[in-house]
Amino acid sequence: MQQKLITFAVPCYNSAAYMRHCIETLLSAGEQAEIILVDDGSVKDDTPAICDEYAAKYPTIVKAIHQENGGHGEGVNQGIRNATGLYYKVVDSDDWLDTDALKKVLARLTTLVARGTAPDMMICNYVYEHVEDNTTLTVRYTNVFPQNRLFNWTHVGHFRPDQNILMHSVMYRTEVLRKCGMVLPKHTFYVDNIFVYQPLPYVKSMYYMDLDLYRYFIGRADQSVNESIMVKRVDQQLRVTRHMIDCQDLDALKNQRRLHAYMVHYLSVMMAVSDIFLLLDGSDEAKAKRTGLWQYLKDHVSTGVYRAVRYNLGGLTDLKFPGGDKLTLGVYRQLRKIFKFN
Repeated sequence: MQQKLITFAVPCYNSAAYMRHCIETLLSAGEQAEIILVDDGSVKDDTPAICDEYAAKYPTIVKAIHQENGGHGEGVNQGIRNATGLYYKVVDSDDWLDTDALKKVLARLTTLVARGTAPDMMICNYVYEHVEDNTTLTVRYTNVFPQNRLFNWTHVGHFRPDQNILMHSVMYRTEVLRKCGMVLPKHTFYVDNIFVYQPLPYVKSMYYMDLDLYRYFIGRADQSVNESIMVKRVDQQLRVTRHMIDCQDLDALKNQRRLHAYMVHYLSVMMAVSDIFLLLDGSDEAKAKRTGLWQYLKDHVSTGVYRAVRYNLGGLTDLKFPGGDKLTLGVYRQLRKIFKFN
């Protein structure tokens, strides 16, 4: 049997209200795709039955996997374990893909595979779909990556703070994910940051298409990225950040200047996000956790990496002067109004 071009993994947890829309957009890929629906111990609605329904209706495309609740990360892990596609993409069950863009991406990948030049990572734009005011915001990378050709890290330009490579924007070769040995922690939110960060040193070739592929639904009150929920779950954000500190030796990447710079930047962003939500908590316990996170970084990386993170965005959220915390939160709130990221 011919290998599938791509595996879509869809972690589902009590997703019956919206998962059908997600799945239908993925089915537009036809037999090129494998869709793995991972029911993560859903008990409140018909998610398990919907997974089985699609697997029965599309037996050559859809697999349904039922597991005990392990969280989003374990859903992604399960997908990687069972994937047979050359490429692997995670699509959250409340999000969806633009079907026209998807057809163009898969057609290009088919051509590249036939030429023997399949990249380790395919990158496309993603779109914030804001439910509160029915607006959209597209994150694209036209100033960062060459378009419609193979390239490597030496060709990568400068990222703005709002232009990080996210789970939404990438398709990894499945073998890259397996080679990097990534296993996401169970019962932990925000692990998509690990998913997109840990494999990067294993990516030797990339390809960018200026297409608005991924539609990221945002604004639901119970979403994990909702500000109040992130404050409550800040310990999980800290767990993910510590995992990212430990999962790569950034000093070993010094000779790959642009890769090293980007990974330092992304780690600094994670430190900044952790700082902000601990500041929003405002308790003495949160202050101690903030101090502890910076100490953890200092204890687990070289002096050079620590300084690089501090002199990047991370240091801008840990200002050591009176009124620094108030200034940090003021800037955060202004950026939140502009970008509406949570």
